[in-house]
Parts: sequence; structure tokens; C-alpha cells
Amino acid sequence: MSEIVPDHIHAGTFVVRTGVTEQSWIDLDDPTRIEFEYVRRIVEALHATVLARPSGERIRVVHVGGGGMSLPRYVATVRPHTAQLVFEPDSALVDAVREHLPLPRRSGIKIRPTDGRSGLAELADEYADAVIVDAFRGAVVPADLATAEWFAEIARVLRADGVMIMNLGDRAPFDWGKRCVAGMTANFGQVAVSAEIPVWKGRRYGNLVGVAARGRLPLAQLERELARTAFPYRLLAAGGLTAWLGAAPPFTDDDSADSLDPVAHGWLG
Repeated sequence: MSEIVPDHIHAGTFVVRTGVTEQSWIDLDDPTRIEFEYVRRIVEALHATVLARPSGERIRVVHVGGGGMSLPRYVATVRPHTAQLVFEPDSALVDAVREHLPLPRRSGIKIRPTDGRSGLAELADEYADAVIVDAFRGAVVPADLATAEWFAEIARVLRADGVMIMNLGDRAPFDWGKRCVAGMTANFGQVAVSAEIPVWKGRRYGNLVGVAARGRLPLAQLERELARTAFPYRLLAAGGLTAWLGAAPPFTDDDSADSLDPVAHGWLG
């Protein structure tokens, strides 16, 4: 069960916690304040792609997984009038967020209490400019959000110049993560994945952020952003990503698995 608790280090801020894992960090007074490093990577990818479009161009962003709505709040602040749709199946959490961490009026954020697969199935072709997948059940990514069919559905919903961004968790040898990313490469023209160097080297469990598009990604800009991070990061794309994936086959709806549970393995804390 998820709960909203005050962050006692930063006054006026809150954390959405599920068990021992922290799912969202929210500053109601400054929604542009980002604490989690992986969320910074998502934000950087958004700024390098859809948020870089002319200010008069209205965009649509779909979020699979909402938590405390930190990413929708960020987008609504830096680019007002963005149409945002959030699929969050935890209706109790949605009610708690609405009560304790209410969204601003006329934010453009609409929340639907449903899962990502069901939500996207109802959207028209080429509906969205960006689809952000940051959805966990406890500490694991659900199996149905890692298959080739799932990524094909995202590709269907995205416009030709749209972008998909996904947060996933894994640890070397990345057997699960490679199969998940292989599903991305099977459905998109270009894919890049970033993670902290200690995660790539197998020293610990961590977040990997995948970015995918039908056409070309702004890899040089993403690399520049990673060079400014407080922690050392590495971006894999093109040949480097192909070598990392090796012969890993994509997951399918008939052959899928949840990501490894870092809590059960004792990898967190």
C-alpha cells in the first residue's frame, strides 16, 4: 500500500512511499524541483525532444504510472496548456493525492484510474507526442509493460516525431532489462539507454532510463546533459547498445516476466 509522508529533510515537501521504496518526491511550492536522479534523466529527454518545440505548439503527453504526479506537475509548470493524461491504477493513491497533494486548477492534467495497457488501448493512433512509462507494482515493473506488443502499442499511439521514455530497474547481468529494451528496439528506429556507471559495471541495482523514437534521437544533447550530472552516467546507443543487447530476445505477451524485485533480493537500503 502506498502512503504520502512528509520529507523531514526538506520543509514543505512530500514523498510517496510503497513499502521501503520511494516512488515520488513532490514540492508543491516548486514543481520544477527534481530530487530523484532518474526523474532528471526523464526531464532532460523531454526537454531535448517535445519540450523543445515552439511554445505556441500544443503537445500531448501520456503518463503510464502517476504516483504523486511529480512529472505531470513539472510539465504543467514549464509548459502550461500541455494536455496530459495519466493512467494510474492505484485508485486509493489517486484519492490520497487529490486530497493531500491537490493539482492546480486548470493544470491540463487528467487522471484515469486504469492500467497502462487498458488506457493506451482506448487512445487513437498518433494521439500523443510523448509517452512516459514510470510504472511499478511495489518495486517491480509489471510483466505486461515490458513486452514487444506493449511497445508496439506505444509506437501506434505516438505521432511520427514523438518520443517514448521508460524508467526500469535491474542489475547486472541485466537479463530482464536486455529483453525489455530489445522490445523497444524491435518497434522504434532509435533507442538509447542511460544509467549510472556503477550500475552498468554491476556494482549495484539501479534505474535505467530508455528513450525511443521512430526517427533520430538528439543523442549529442543527451550526452551533454549527462556530462553535467552530479553522478557519473553513461549513455548506450547505436552500436554500443546493440553490443550490450547481444542476442537477447524481446519479451512477448506469451513469454514475459516482472522485473527482479530489489526488496526481495536485499538490494535496497
